[in-house]
Amino acid sequence: MAKSIWKMILAWSFRAAVGILFALFRLFSPRRDDASRKSLPPVGEPLLLLSATQLARKIRRKEVSSVEVVQAYIDRIQEVNPLLNAVVKDRFDSALQEAAQVDKLIEEETDGEEVLEERLPLLGVPLSVKEYFSLQGMPLTTGVVSRQGVVCTVDSPPVALLKRAGAIPLGVTNVPELCMWAESHNRLYGVTNNPYDLERTPGGSSGGEASLIAAAGSVIGIGSDIGGSIRMPCFFSGVFGHKTTPGVVSPDDTYPVCSEMQNGYLSIGPMCRYAEDLLPMLRIMAGPGARALSLNTKVDLKKLRFFTVPDDGGSGVTTPVSKELIDIQKKVVERLEADLGVEVREARFPELRYSFQIWDTYMGLPDKEGKPPRSMAELLGEPGRPVRPLWELLKWTVGKSQHTMAALSVAVFGMCGIFKPSPVFMQQKKEKLQREVEELLGSDGVCLYPSHPRVAPRHHHPLFSPFDLSYTGIFNILGLPVTQCPLGLGEEGLPLGVQVVAGKMQDHLSLEVALYLEKTFGGWRDPGTKKNSRGQRS
Repeated sequence: MAKSIWKMILAWSFRAAVGILFALFRLFSPRRDDASRKSLPPVGEPLLLLSATQLARKIRRKEVSSVEVVQAYIDRIQEVNPLLNAVVKDRFDSALQEAAQVDKLIEEETDGEEVLEERLPLLGVPLSVKEYFSLQGMPLTTGVVSRQGVVCTVDSPPVALLKRAGAIPLGVTNVPELCMWAESHNRLYGVTNNPYDLERTPGGSSGGEASLIAAAGSVIGIGSDIGGSIRMPCFFSGVFGHKTTPGVVSPDDTYPVCSEMQNGYLSIGPMCRYAEDLLPMLRIMAGPGARALSLNTKVDLKKLRFFTVPDDGGSGVTTPVSKELIDIQKKVVERLEADLGVEVREARFPELRYSFQIWDTYMGLPDKEGKPPRSMAELLGEPGRPVRPLWELLKWTVGKSQHTMAALSVAVFGMCGIFKPSPVFMQQKKEKLQREVEELLGSDGVCLYPSHPRVAPRHHHPLFSPFDLSYTGIFNILGLPVTQCPLGLGEEGLPLGVQVVAGKMQDHLSLEVALYLEKTFGGWRDPGTKKNSRGQRS
């Protein structure tokens, strides 16, 4: 009993300290301009309200030209990007030229629509790309000032496969420094805003992608995820995203390069506004790896086993899950049981309370040769010597550092190995959790789990609640596929959502549940006309 009370006191003290630190940070941070008090204009162009699958069909049938579609998205980006700062480099002229070539190809096609669909399923459809993937002719800085001027000469494999399927890249989108934070902010491009509230973050590291897609500036995009970098931004921004089973989609020609061990936890996946685009995108992006998945298998939801896990069991370092997220997950359970006639069983895993420690431990494990991953300080210092994080923090206080507070905080945390738990202990906890979760899910089970303890936070708040990423990061370490699904808007007009977790190589199960949840809860909502859960304009 005394131990429980002590844990409660520690947790309360931690949260109180976080609140005070955040207030001080906001007090001394530079003021944002008037754009942060504006709101996004509603979508007016009907073409922007169609899925990529629908657009491709219309383009093939000559019901609309690729030039018209690409121009519509360019116009929307030019309308919203001054408010969002999501696109950091565009290729609009090249995209329009490629769209004209698509229209010419369709005019000259003689083999028919079905052949064209099989060969080029995304022909003429616009695409946005996270500035972590190589896209020929575009920068690959990942927000690091010293990499300014680095330009790609090749395409990353998933980008190349999407282009080969007919997709037309419009540009690259913003990320945190080195893609290692929960907010897309860096000294090179600045901070990206959430389209539902410009004072809040769309998350990271795929935050530019999520923000742009949610604002209808892109219909499909590509992200990476090693701790929630697809799912967290998709949750904060109210769109769909899928963390694939690791190893299915190639991570080659990306930056920064992960260690051999970390590659086992990294997933590359699709991001989009409409659930029906997830599976065809994954099939294309995976290339030969798609054979390992059962993407063509028909799924009967009534024959699946459903589970729900309400939280991490009360970790002392994470924020408690908010009531509105608990309630929306309960509503999902109620609808599943009412609509499908299934029983959704509640499950608990005591080891989940160690989620952050497990994630952090495994991210730092050495490879087979005993070589540890490169430190944040080393990566920030490239191509020269490692930075000195404490000195850079001192420079930051007077506005002289080229790095963000977030990046430097990660570097400092990486120096504090003495305060980390025993790797052996954490490996034992992970292995026990792995066995229990895999036994529960099998090949026909899916599980609901909160995406994050809170809806999209205000800018820079993740600095003071860094361990909340454990709600997503634990599934990277477990190697499970997860689909992030939007569930409407909450009391503040901000997106709600849930993670749908499946067993290894069972990506098709969570993707099918995403289709059901979109139909049941309405999917993406236009941030320009957003309403809260009571139907009121916010």
